[in-house]
Amino acid sequence: MLHQDTAADTGRDEVFQVEGHGIDPIPDAERHGGAKDLFWLWFGSNLTFTYVINGALAVAFGLSFWQATAVVVIGGLSFFAISAAGLSGVRTGTATLVISRAAFGVRGNWPAGLLNWVVSIGYTIVNTAVGTLALEALFADLGWAGGQAARALALLVTLTMTFAVALWGHATVQFAERWMAYALALGFAALLAFVLPGADTTAPAQGPGAVGWSLAFVVMLAGPFSYLPMPADYTRYLPRTTSLKALTWSGALGGFLSSVALGVAGVAAATQADMTDAVAGAEGLLPGWFQPLFLALILGGSVTNSIITLYSSSLNLQVLGIPWSRARAIVISAAVTALGSLGALFLADFTTSLLAFLSLLIIVFAPWGGVFLADMVLRRCSYDSDALHAGEGGTYWYRSGWHPAGITALLAGMAFAALTCDSELWTGPLVAPLGGADLTLLGALVSALVYVLLARRTATPAQP
Repeated sequence: MLHQDTAADTGRDEVFQVEGHGIDPIPDAERHGGAKDLFWLWFGSNLTFTYVINGALAVAFGLSFWQATAVVVIGGLSFFAISAAGLSGVRTGTATLVISRAAFGVRGNWPAGLLNWVVSIGYTIVNTAVGTLALEALFADLGWAGGQAARALALLVTLTMTFAVALWGHATVQFAERWMAYALALGFAALLAFVLPGADTTAPAQGPGAVGWSLAFVVMLAGPFSYLPMPADYTRYLPRTTSLKALTWSGALGGFLSSVALGVAGVAAATQADMTDAVAGAEGLLPGWFQPLFLALILGGSVTNSIITLYSSSLNLQVLGIPWSRARAIVISAAVTALGSLGALFLADFTTSLLAFLSLLIIVFAPWGGVFLADMVLRRCSYDSDALHAGEGGTYWYRSGWHPAGITALLAGMAFAALTCDSELWTGPLVAPLGGADLTLLGALVSALVYVLLARRTATPAQP
């Protein structure tokens, strides 16, 4: 593990050149960029049709236009926590799932790392499938309804666009997110302009109740929560002088603006049309000339989101001990994504099963995020960088590689989340007594509180 963490290929972080670094600490001499880069990263990667679907679901759960819009806005505010977590990357020069060794121990960090890789690949598969179907429909609009051949070509194009950028690495990812954001922002702004004026802002006859509110919050916050294992991946190249304030505001505004704008578009569309098939429902509200551009927007948004999840998955594999460079490790993730996308597109029930499985994993990642953020606050984001990459005998080895406080807090949060989760694959025993409310996300608060109680004397800032 020590060899894997400290060894790196040579090569600078430049656009259209394969990035040489992986999870090894980025030397100060190679740090570059500024907090403003994070705005475009989070803005571009969240210009995805998923938020339109989430906004529509909030209305389907019984919320009015204004109620659903409030949930969308609150969900967008969560990007302030996501962006602030990137300070750990500035301080250590390494990836989030290396830094979380401080909270869970070197070995205790491994199970969550494996599950995070599964989640990253799962969301990449879902986004790839959505982008492929949009491109296939675009082919049909252009006059080629080629059946499975058209779908296969669409899949190849979507995978190639995603893999090429992620393979080149950090600098190219940021470059692509910025330039794709320019085009996507204009297109989605037009979408909002088409659907917002016709929105029905009257309240429904019957309120949503606790069930509707809780489900809407789970749907809206699950996306941002899934980013918690990633923010340092994109801040580790920033100079150590980058301030917490600049970093937090830049990244948070990017994620907030794109997620809220598209979420409100979904809310507005759901008050006017049947959004059971969200693409068809939204497309029916648009003028005919704009519909091909709308499909191109869905494709572009899917690719921008898949790029960052696929890139982070390669760093994740290094954390798990794959003895390869980041560029070689990403081939594993790309191959699994390709196989999963084939299943999602050519096996009818695969996508439904995958989405149900991913929704269940919030039982793990809400509490994981609570522990990680609590640890970061207790340590004031000050870590022993060398110890993060050390094995047995290092500061973060704790008891045989496991941090009892972190593992106990994680299990406590997971137990609460499992008891209060309402998903297709699992319904917790406390859901019915709570009137059907889904309180899964509060598992993060439970785990954070337990961790603070258990680790407030041991999780201290590293000495300079």
